[in-house]
Amino acid sequence: MRRRLANAYLSSVISISLVLFLVGLASLLLVNAKGVSDYFKENMQVSVMMKQTVSDEEALEFRDDLEKERFIKSTVFISREQGERELADQLGDDFLDIFETSPIPASIDVTLNADYVSADSLEVVKGEIAASSLVDEVVYQKSLVDALNANLNRISMIIAVFVALLLFISYVLINNTVRLNVFARRFTIHTMKLVGATRSFIRAPFLVQSAFQGVFAAFIAIIALIAVLYFMRSGFEQLFEIFRLDLLLAVMGIVIVSGLAICLMSTWFVVNKLVSLKKDELYY
Repeated sequence: MRRRLANAYLSSVISISLVLFLVGLASLLLVNAKGVSDYFKENMQVSVMMKQTVSDEEALEFRDDLEKERFIKSTVFISREQGERELADQLGDDFLDIFETSPIPASIDVTLNADYVSADSLEVVKGEIAASSLVDEVVYQKSLVDALNANLNRISMIIAVFVALLLFISYVLINNTVRLNVFARRFTIHTMKLVGATRSFIRAPFLVQSAFQGVFAAFIAIIALIAVLYFMRSGFEQLFEIFRLDLLLAVMGIVIVSGLAICLMSTWFVVNKLVSLKKDELYY
């Protein structure tokens, strides 16, 4: 009998752990959605083309001033010679022979802070940069920005709906697992009721066991989640850098609270229902 109860308890813990592991993965995506969004936004570049008359020294001074602006994350200076080499690799070494003077100006590739990568903000940023007498043109792909923001918002909504759906499914699955575990001991509950035990007295040991079960299953799920992140780090190192440690701790908290809350709620309702059953109803 003890062996059967131990096997039932173990299978219950494993089932709950698997469900909580999926909850943890989905929660990790949800809480890091902004980090992922910022990562893609801050990898989009804005090209600042200097005027032909601007020397490399003047362009470098302008870049130093530009880096002090609130909307700038980083800049990369491209000299005339570097620009000529890059075009020569694409068009051939003799492409400049048709020009009397080099048409390639110095330029600065700019990456913006994520909060400024939107259609309205980019127009403001473009206006501020283009206001300089040294700047000839500020270029960025507007269609790419619009598509990026639209897709990121859509993905965030899909993840949020997926997490909500997964939490509901996890509640149903864990509830059924706990219900089967408690229902197997319905005759013990009925015996306790016959000798005068109160509802709270009957519930207490089941709730304590359920709490341990939920926390134990949550820790197993967390260990599995950390293992997945560890192996992910070796294959997707740049993507792993997006995940913040404090948010990972928050996800662990979500997993523990979810396991504890769902197990306790399920046990509470199932025990209350079994206590209310008559003897004849225990066989159905």
